[in-house]
Amino acid sequence: MRSRKIIVVIIAMVLFFTAFLFSLSLRGIKAGQTLSASEEIPAETDGIIKPEDAEKIIKEIAEELILALRNKDTEKLAESVHPVKGVRFTPYTHVSLERDIVFSIEEMRNFFNDQNSYLWGYYDGSGYEIFLKPADYYEEFIYSEDFIHADKIGYNEVLSSGNMLENQFELYENPVIVEYYFPGFNPEYAGMDWKSLRLVFEEYEGCWRLTGIIHNQWTI
Repeated sequence: MRSRKIIVVIIAMVLFFTAFLFSLSLRGIKAGQTLSASEEIPAETDGIIKPEDAEKIIKEIAEELILALRNKDTEKLAESVHPVKGVRFTPYTHVSLERDIVFSIEEMRNFFNDQNSYLWGYYDGSGYEIFLKPADYYEEFIYSEDFIHADKIGYNEVLSSGNMLENQFELYENPVIVEYYFPGFNPEYAGMDWKSLRLVFEEYEGCWRLTGIIHNQWTI
């Protein structure tokens, strides 16, 4: 009888220590995992990273990128482009997967030397084709103002608002979007001459890569 009790106690102790060691191993795995940036940053219930968290993870990167855009530093820009998805150019705020032009890393590196003209979309209001060389597109639909000195900078929050549907958070995968926004320039226009530039970043292998450049302005 006594030996049976001893056996039961031994079995109980073995089960206890087995469970204890298993729990420690699980903790070790969790502590040693390399989490992606999107997993480390808490997201709201709708899947959009909160503005305060977005600013923490992207502010420094965005500052380097907006400076590179102003300086036309294509080497720096190319280094930041998503290696698989490239970078998509949207002339007005509504992103089109079918119509927007996408440049690869190498195409971005050659951006200002490219003498080909592309159909980037259509002018809002007139409907005319936006048929421009990359350098001309840059002047009109990328760095159309000195956005590095924008009046407001938003992180995953929409500062500008026009008559087009906002869909960047639906089409890009858990993005961090930085918006450089001028609410207006000439007081006579009562704010209707506002402009903004948005840089879209997606996480790739632990790094945030540029996947979109969205221009936005008041349209009729």
